Amino acid sequence: MKKTTRLSCLFLACGMITTGTAIAQKRPNVIVIMADDLGFADLGCYGSEIPTPHLDALAKNGVRLTNFYNTARCCPSRASLLTGIYAHQAGIGHMMEDKGPEHPAYRGRLNNESVTIGEVMKNAGYFTAMVGKWHVGQAQGVVPWKRGFDRSLNAPAGGFYYGDHPNAKLFLNGKRLPNDAAVLPQNWYSTDLWSNYSLRFIDEALQEQKPFMLYLAYNAPHFPLQAPLDEIEKFRKKYLEGWEKLREQRYKKQLAIGLLDPSSKLTPFNPNVPDWDQLSQQEKEKFDHIMAIYAAVIAHMDKSIGDLVAGLKKRNVFDNTVLLFVSDNGGNAEPGAEGKYDGAIPGSSQSSVFLGQGWAEASCTPFWGYKHQTHEGGISSPCIVSWPAGIPASRNGAFERQPAHITDIMATLVDLGKTQYPSTFGGNAIQPLEGASMVPAFTGKKINRVNPIFWEHEGNKAVLDGKWKLVAEHTEQWQLYDIENDRSELHDLSSAQPEIAGKLKREYEHWYQKVKAEPFKRTFKWFYNYTDAKSNL
Repeated sequence: MKKTTRLSCLFLACGMITTGTAIAQKRPNVIVIMADDLGFADLGCYGSEIPTPHLDALAKNGVRLTNFYNTARCCPSRASLLTGIYAHQAGIGHMMEDKGPEHPAYRGRLNNESVTIGEVMKNAGYFTAMVGKWHVGQAQGVVPWKRGFDRSLNAPAGGFYYGDHPNAKLFLNGKRLPNDAAVLPQNWYSTDLWSNYSLRFIDEALQEQKPFMLYLAYNAPHFPLQAPLDEIEKFRKKYLEGWEKLREQRYKKQLAIGLLDPSSKLTPFNPNVPDWDQLSQQEKEKFDHIMAIYAAVIAHMDKSIGDLVAGLKKRNVFDNTVLLFVSDNGGNAEPGAEGKYDGAIPGSSQSSVFLGQGWAEASCTPFWGYKHQTHEGGISSPCIVSWPAGIPASRNGAFERQPAHITDIMATLVDLGKTQYPSTFGGNAIQPLEGASMVPAFTGKKINRVNPIFWEHEGNKAVLDGKWKLVAEHTEQWQLYDIENDRSELHDLSSAQPEIAGKLKREYEHWYQKVKAEPFKRTFKWFYNYTDAKSNL
């Protein structure tokens, strides 16, 4: 009660909340949508052949960011999205393992020195809801209904699509639900279930005459890849030309639609991936089936987002709703070139299918690297912003090329909600906001970014300051790139620009110490040896 009273007084004093519903509703509704393991090139409006007409329509009538970045991994991205600070600062510098109090950046759960978008927007007068994959410490007591969300239907983690999967665990407003509970649709598929409950919670917000803020976290297209079998069949035999040609086709489309500057070249194909033409026909058909399942998962997510948009339009709230769509990391190469293809009926609820490294090359077109890594393929995300009432029609379909980061989402919501980010909450001092509002970019103005953007995950590291990016995977030396003119990171300028490289390195080292990051020992055999590959360019 104490924290609510204190913050409510703060917001009221600033004139941010009124009891007049008409005034409150002038602020937009906000829906933040996060996909899971979706690569930069996996949507039609980002170069893919996979049909995603509903997301494409949002992009056509809104703004696409070409240089939006995540943290390279699932849990850290969710932590940064929710809090507006770096994942290490929020307590999730890696995944869910708790290293103990002597390692504050690695507690595996959101800490009390952070505040969530649910807490901030709820105290600004919004009806707040969370639907989907949580994955920021539920086993340790960090749950959406205790972190600012009025309503929630959530899974502690992901790893499922159907209710008969052992990973499927659902909580409705804090209560564990049987997977066949009467309040759930029969034979539900998680992607549709999340959209269905999103609209139910939006209806509650409208009944309370409040603007709403919804955080919708799909677990698509994360493994184990599963989709309705008839939808998978529609994509069978469409990928028999192989991953090299698919990657080339996506790159050509990216150039044709204007997503990429011509200076962004297609990086060399990873030599750790088998040459498609050397595979047997049986192997080609297996990999074709894997990619068909992946395409079906993405296409179904798009259809479900279309259902959500249709619901917003039916309720006459679409125009004044900001929809912000992003992904948590780059395409997923796990567990390597073989992928995974287990189960009597691949793609069914009892199967286990992983995309694998070959198709991940296409997912991350045209960049180096994948999920886990801090080269562009691992950290670049689609980012679509729709807001008919707030984005001028002249900006419809525009590409916004300013860099933005997942820590910016909190600052953006604070801006949209006309509220303030607190310095204290619940008796705890709150760490300062790290992100910058993206709202100016909606209308083509400059984002007011003060600090560089930083990354660290599993010893993979990077810093981006203006056009300059310094990056190194954990086995490499630092490399320097002019991202404005070499987004594909082909021309290392660290020797030619030692002063810039040195400055960025010092900035990174200061940040690394500030967020209490620690050395990480782990290697993945399927990753690209960038140093060797680039020596042959």
